[in-house]
Amino acid sequence: MSEAKKLSTENQVKPTEKWYSSWFDTPYYHILYKERNYREAQVFMDNLTHYLNLPEKATVLDLACGKGRHSIYLNQLGFTVLGADLSENSIAEANKNANETLHFKVHDMREPFEEKFDAIFNLFTSFGYFENDDDNLTTLKAIKESLSDYGFAVIDFMNVSQVIETLVPEEIKTMEGIDFHIKRYLKENHIYKEIDFEDQGQKFHFTEKVKALTLKDFEDLMEEAGIYLLDIFGDYKLKKFHKTESERLIMIFK
Repeated sequence: MSEAKKLSTENQVKPTEKWYSSWFDTPYYHILYKERNYREAQVFMDNLTHYLNLPEKATVLDLACGKGRHSIYLNQLGFTVLGADLSENSIAEANKNANETLHFKVHDMREPFEEKFDAIFNLFTSFGYFENDDDNLTTLKAIKESLSDYGFAVIDFMNVSQVIETLVPEEIKTMEGIDFHIKRYLKENHIYKEIDFEDQGQKFHFTEKVKALTLKDFEDLMEEAGIYLLDIFGDYKLKKFHKTESERLIMIFK
């Protein structure tokens, strides 16, 4: 049995299990998104760490780190990094790259950390996936509690207005010989992505669901959490945010 087959069988969604703790934990998630532009992501982190003027050997939390690719790059920039993710499989893979100043752990982002960080990065729309909307506020409070007195946090989210305007309703994406049939739609202020595919004679279906949070939504949540929103950018080059045109919604806060 292949690793993909073995893992997918082990990670079938249980009735009490949240979808994000199953889909993100399968190898198929990483197959589908393997072509993400990591060079662009590295440029983003170069720009971000320069803008924040982080001290040498600053402690950085990469929250929802996946397999740790960006944690590794941040560590290469000279920072002491902890990568945290809910996916046990992703953390197991990331741990292969651990060293004295780079560590990984399974962690639910709704829970604050005992240690404090100089910077907390939540990158590439890794927010807003909870079934209960109250968990978004809980997560923001946990981030705030995990910052040092002089620390900064960053949430890099999609720009909902631009995403909805350019939403592709249906497409087929072929990766590693697997045809992923993808449908996208807006429903009850969430953006859904239905993913259907077949591998080795077995059919799979997963649904991604992310809250369509606007800047105003984040501002309201941050005010309730006692968070200070310091700056807003619209792309990875840290250009000004435009509601209808910008690709990203990047928020710096503390």
